[in-house]
Amino acid sequence: MRIRTAIFGVYVLASAIGFAAVMALVLRDVRLRYVESIRRTLGDTAALMAGFALPDSPDSGWATRLAAMPAQPNLLRVFACDQAGRVLFDSAGHDVGQTYAWTMTGGGRVASENYTVTNVAEVGNELRVAAPVRRAGTLVGWVGVGRPLTTVAEGISAARWRLVWMAGIIALVMMAAGWWIAARLTRSLERLTAYALNVRDGRVPAPPRSRAKEIAALSRAFEEMRDTLEGRQHVERYTQALAHEVKAPLAAIRGAAELLDENMPSEQRQKFLGNIRSESARIQRIIDRLLELSSLEARKQLRQTETIFAGRLAAEAADVVRPAGAARGVGLKFQVEAEITIRGEAVLLREALVNLLQNAVEFSPAGGEVTLRGAVESGRVNFTVEDNGPGVPDYALARVFERFYSLPRPGSEKKSTGLGLALVREIAHQHGGDAALTNRADGGARAELWVPSKSDQS
Repeated sequence: MRIRTAIFGVYVLASAIGFAAVMALVLRDVRLRYVESIRRTLGDTAALMAGFALPDSPDSGWATRLAAMPAQPNLLRVFACDQAGRVLFDSAGHDVGQTYAWTMTGGGRVASENYTVTNVAEVGNELRVAAPVRRAGTLVGWVGVGRPLTTVAEGISAARWRLVWMAGIIALVMMAAGWWIAARLTRSLERLTAYALNVRDGRVPAPPRSRAKEIAALSRAFEEMRDTLEGRQHVERYTQALAHEVKAPLAAIRGAAELLDENMPSEQRQKFLGNIRSESARIQRIIDRLLELSSLEARKQLRQTETIFAGRLAAEAADVVRPAGAARGVGLKFQVEAEITIRGEAVLLREALVNLLQNAVEFSPAGGEVTLRGAVESGRVNFTVEDNGPGVPDYALARVFERFYSLPRPGSEKKSTGLGLALVREIAHQHGGDAALTNRADGGARAELWVPSKSDQS
């Protein structure tokens, strides 16, 4: 389970429990408010009726005065009782002669039924409110009104459904907000994961930033850990690599120097001196390339970025390699749209293209041709260099970008320093891109270098 889903699930579950409890209380309270409103109205009505029925004398039939009022049994029932609670008058006509128990204190399962007022009760789904009738301070009887609660059931139901709909809308908004919060909380973690994967793949990305102090501290810790580990590995890796690569030419130089101590013909002496010079030059090339790659890997970001026209960049790289191609009888052409622009360091990108073109020329047979193309594809500028040489053996495809890994050149069987393609990939990574080498279906190899287009980098 993704952490975003877990956070969202916990948020929804906790919100649902709290929301359900609040809604249960609110929906229950709807009935209480409706009934309480009716009770107050009925209380006022009962008091008014009691004043209206106040007898002129103790012996007068005061309850009969209520009969003069228009009967509305479906809406409001009027009744009168004597001091003992015996019903003397009922506008509905069905409780006359019965005795109501006084005091009327109701009881029930919900708050709206738990009346503690002595003149209010809920009996048989009817709310009754009575007011005393007194003459000269003496209790003569009771006048009461009753209203069926079914008359307000529709209003209560409508109010409850209205609350349910509103609660549903609020719940949807809360869920959307919860998903947004979960996404915001996990976005920084996802960026840290992407950063760690880029470091694993040899890229040098900028550490992700976050306003959250904890995430920012974790990001800094990752970056410091990367610097520390890379610093140690950098020294160890390059020391081992340099020792390994310099070992063979040093052995050749030492052997030639020992032989020069002996008397030998001048022709052989010149041959051994040539070997010493060539092996010394090879060591120098290895050291220069190694220092260049080391300096590039130690960078945190590009230094002097500018807007570069891809067509001009390709033309400059081709001009550098064209003399070497002409010496080998290899043609060189490029097809790059002039209006394509990228953002980066022109010197580094030109060097990367020069390395790809040199490799292609060295592996091309006499009379062959090397083509450099450039086009915008899927929001990135893609450079491809194709040759019609022997291609790359399958066993070497996965290793061609490793440091010091090199294949023998056709004809001479010599190897290069093995740092050119590693330098190309590092330059691509510095610009937020990548490099790849594959075989063409019709023979030869295809090298690719892509970087984000200018619009994606801005």
